[in-house]
Amino acid sequence: MTETTTRTEVIAAEPVESLAAMLEVRVPFTAGAPVPPLWHWMYLLDRRLQSDLGPDGHPTSGLPAPPGPGRRRMFAGGRVTTYSPLVIGEPATKVTSIAKTVEKEGRTGPLTFVTVLLEISQGGELVIREEQDIVYRAPGTGALPPAPEPPTPPAGPTLSLAVDERMLFRFSALTYNTHRIHYDLGYVPTEGYDGLVIHGPLQALLMGDHMRREGIDLVGQTYGYRLISPMVGPQTLSIVPGQDGLEQGAESRSAAGAICAVSTLS
Repeated sequence: MTETTTRTEVIAAEPVESLAAMLEVRVPFTAGAPVPPLWHWMYLLDRRLQSDLGPDGHPTSGLPAPPGPGRRRMFAGGRVTTYSPLVIGEPATKVTSIAKTVEKEGRTGPLTFVTVLLEISQGGELVIREEQDIVYRAPGTGALPPAPEPPTPPAGPTLSLAVDERMLFRFSALTYNTHRIHYDLGYVPTEGYDGLVIHGPLQALLMGDHMRREGIDLVGQTYGYRLISPMVGPQTLSIVPGQDGLEQGAESRSAAGAICAVSTLS
């Protein structure tokens, strides 16, 4: 039998209000208002005991659990199908399980790929189905290589966001993300980085939110995203249309123009 965890809570207004303030956008957050697509990442979070956290800030057990001591966790991407938005003021339930685990051998040692399945229901209906891809790297491996030289971005609307230490702290707090690479400058060399790492989920959320702000509806579609290379250091990032246009996807680019994450909509 597949192991699962279940969490139920009322979808409160404050997380939407908080993220909207951080991003300086206007969205409704009163009872009955819809939660914007992908903003569900602030809800139904796994709130673990402090004693459950490992040296890197991640839980040492649960779903998913690291496959061995010292393995470094990396968020690689995922897919989110939004059947209908969450509604503020109503209870919702998230069921988490492991969909797939694959062991591989990389150039830096063993790699474990884990796909986590999250299903969120509200009012007796499945509203969000999500798969998250997690990679566990061997201890002692350095950071991922930098992104290759990017092509010229296609013409279209651009969303720019100045990300500094304050924003990294606020997003970590909003998503209950305790991975130290995002807020502990003294720790980041341990994982091979030379600066604080801008959250992959923040970039994924911004790519989808850029579509939403430009009138592209994510409801009824599957939003896929893939993290290509780390974005390190406070900087102004840019969200630009993907190679096939914003209706088909977007890219997250560093201040230097490197493609750090890509997304698709289908």
